[in-house]
Amino acid sequence: MKPVILTGIRSNADLTLGNYLGAMLPLINIQKAHNHDYQINMFIPDLHSFITPIDHSTLYQRTIDNLVAMVASGLDIDAPNSYIYRQSFIPAHSELTWILDCFTHVGELNRMTQYKDKSLHSPIVNAGLFNYPILMAADILLYDALYVPVGEDQRQHLELTRNIAMRINKQFNQKLFTIPASWERQVRFNEHGTSGLRIRNLRHPELKMSKSMADPNGTILLTDDPKQAFKKIMSATTDSKNNINYDFKNQPGISNLLQILAILKNTSIEQTIKEWIGKTSYTDLKQITAESVEQFLKNYQDNITKVNVDKIMAKLNKDEKLINNIANKKLNLVQKVIGLRS
Repeated sequence: MKPVILTGIRSNADLTLGNYLGAMLPLINIQKAHNHDYQINMFIPDLHSFITPIDHSTLYQRTIDNLVAMVASGLDIDAPNSYIYRQSFIPAHSELTWILDCFTHVGELNRMTQYKDKSLHSPIVNAGLFNYPILMAADILLYDALYVPVGEDQRQHLELTRNIAMRINKQFNQKLFTIPASWERQVRFNEHGTSGLRIRNLRHPELKMSKSMADPNGTILLTDDPKQAFKKIMSATTDSKNNINYDFKNQPGISNLLQILAILKNTSIEQTIKEWIGKTSYTDLKQITAESVEQFLKNYQDNITKVNVDKIMAKLNKDEKLINNIANKKLNLVQKVIGLRS
């Protein structure tokens, strides 16, 4: 058994450039860097999709579409230590969630800032939004995952997972669950990647890029016409300082463009800052960033047409059988320890 890295991407929204740079590319980089030394579980958390309103009629197909997008972006589904699966196809996730619920304090869930933030902007707050950090904990603990590359917005959820695992291990006086690495170790482990990166809205750079924003010109979808994406970059909001700096507090628009350019050019943000800092032409920065985005979309959309969907489905079916066996063994062990099985 190799130590486990667990990572995934939700399936209920059109993918944006922000999704690619902040989630998809880091996942692919993790596979390239660690596939020989770790087991890598790359799953679609489709049950998480219900925490906010969605179009249920498209959810199943979006899951497949997002896997196609991952393969088009460079995910190697033939890698021997990498597994892909859909959360809802592994019933142990839901079963373990209920057990973990009963070892989690309401006060712990009340402190989750993501729940507070999302509930403020939702007309109806369902129980799943409140409870989904426990489902996330089940996603992790079922497979004894040591590393879970997530953004800062998920830090509380990871720490809650650690607390639940330590609490149960202590109560039953055995190492039932592997404790995920601390946040500090997670950050050090993932220093080579860009996981947790927040690509900003082009029109409102104080906010992250999201399809849910009212202004479509602020978001680049992976399905956008490349020339239209070029225009969106050229019309991005900047500032009146006329001095390029990497400073998200005072110059979020410019900093966002530098961030996008660095990743698409496959250079470090430090190198990109060194090249551009102190220059005064925002137009030049927009031009080269827009060209990079346009070329990226052309290549990506060409790759999409070459993906073998039947091969992906075969891989899914094969891996889900294996993952079900792994998850059920862990669930059965938990059930025995807490008294549900003899």
